[in-house]
Amino acid sequence: MVGVQLILFLIVFLIIIAIVGKYISNIINFRNYKTSGLFDKIDNCIYRVCGISRDEMSFKEYVKALLISNFFMFLLGFIILKIQGLIPIFNSARHAKNFSFTLAFNTAASFVTNTDLQHYAGASAVSNFTQMLVITFLMFTSAATGCAIASGFIRTVAGKEKSLGNFYVDFTRFLTRVLIPFSVIIGIILVFFGVPESLKGIITVKTLNGGFQNLMLGPIASLEAIKHLGTNGGGFFAANSAHPFANPTLITNYIEMMSMTILPGAFVVAFGDTVKNKKQSIVIIIALLILVAVSFFIMYHSISKGNVSLEKLGLSKAFSGSEGQELRFGHLGTSLFSTITTTFTTGSTNAALNAMNPMFIFATLWGMMLNTLFGGTGVGFLNIIMYVLLTVFICGLMVGRTPEFYGKKVEAKEIKLIAVSILIHPILILFSTVIALLGGFAAHSGIHGGFHGFTQILYEFTSASANNGSLMGGYINNDTFFNMLTGFIMLIGRYAPIILLLAVGVSLANKKAVPKTVGTFRTDNVIFGVMLIVIILVIGALTFLPVLGLGPITEHLRFLA
Repeated sequence: MVGVQLILFLIVFLIIIAIVGKYISNIINFRNYKTSGLFDKIDNCIYRVCGISRDEMSFKEYVKALLISNFFMFLLGFIILKIQGLIPIFNSARHAKNFSFTLAFNTAASFVTNTDLQHYAGASAVSNFTQMLVITFLMFTSAATGCAIASGFIRTVAGKEKSLGNFYVDFTRFLTRVLIPFSVIIGIILVFFGVPESLKGIITVKTLNGGFQNLMLGPIASLEAIKHLGTNGGGFFAANSAHPFANPTLITNYIEMMSMTILPGAFVVAFGDTVKNKKQSIVIIIALLILVAVSFFIMYHSISKGNVSLEKLGLSKAFSGSEGQELRFGHLGTSLFSTITTTFTTGSTNAALNAMNPMFIFATLWGMMLNTLFGGTGVGFLNIIMYVLLTVFICGLMVGRTPEFYGKKVEAKEIKLIAVSILIHPILILFSTVIALLGGFAAHSGIHGGFHGFTQILYEFTSASANNGSLMGGYINNDTFFNMLTGFIMLIGRYAPIILLLAVGVSLANKKAVPKTVGTFRTDNVIFGVMLIVIILVIGALTFLPVLGLGPITEHLRFLA
């Protein structure tokens, strides 16, 4: 039964990304399609109102536009979070208070970077006004930013353009043609299956035993739609997608899982369509799916075999593995959701991760540490091609040829930029973990010593660096140290790799194309797919296995003893 469900999910996933990927390719390459005329009119109106010039930008102009636009969105979010207690709109019932400076900084940085790490208690800490104007707004804009960046990157790497294009144009086109209409459709479907959508703050209901209970409501379905479509994560409630209002049934669980996979998978398809080589997309997708499958089976096996610690306390093996789960989702729904949310870097969770088996946590960490298994909307594609180019370079040297990727030589300049980009991720994670432990900040936040405590700290910084946003929890992270450090990690982990990889794309675009010969190393066959898998695993293992050995691996071995 599990195998049948997985196969069906995979088939639906492949069909959807094939259709959406073609649609996105049309958007990226400015092709005409049935509804493009209507969207052109909407976009042109936006350009006129906002005074947007559609001229192509140089690399510096493009990066400047990216950083300035994101800074003002960050500033808007920061200000509203700081003064939300003074804003009576949609806040009369909940009485949400102003955020502290460090929490406002952390939250604004989190949502503008598509991370959605939350150091606050969900709906009880923010008003419905803030949920819409800060949280949901930044979910749309951060996803649109990622899509725009991926569009420019694809055009340059594919050799279609010499420049990245115009950031504002791509940003607008993906908002109007993908994110808004798709979110409306998904939101309506979620409402149909029981997810609330309301402007009410709190309602009081009579319970079955005659008592009364206050329930928090708000624009939940709309937030859940863009939260998963844009691989944002976060949650209206502190329990995230384990809350029955955010994810009430097994059907909504599958809808939300599928929503997370659509755009990251579609961008790979769009790349193959842009370079007119569908085999390229197929090879990359199969390679990534194999790695995703490994993470899934580790998680599923870890909870299916039970929890040894709970069994020693007298709980049966049949139920011991269910610790931390919402039983309505079962082992499959929990494992698959957690696999997708950490490999597609969404950060949404439908289980209490802090209560899961150590090897389950190992698999979630591993997915975020690799940081290239599809990844988040748009930006995840940059990480995929980063490893593709690295594989091309290494394989080219192995066969004694100058490495080439679609007619452009991959040389020392590109590899240096890629190397720096790869190093940023582990440096942010490992150095921050050391600082938290040696500086005593972990203990101050209520984290007890031992392997599990080490894993909690490691997870916090891994999630922040990967722009994932999920949390193990179980300790106080709303303090000055964690708010400021993870805030800077999210900003650096988002923008530094983007700028470096955009520079790689521009560098390749400005090179002269070399003719394809018999000796050209192919990147659309089984051999390349295997090499891509090997290189991703080798780099990940060399970088992170030692630190994982100090946390979830040793904790697992201790349980077995």
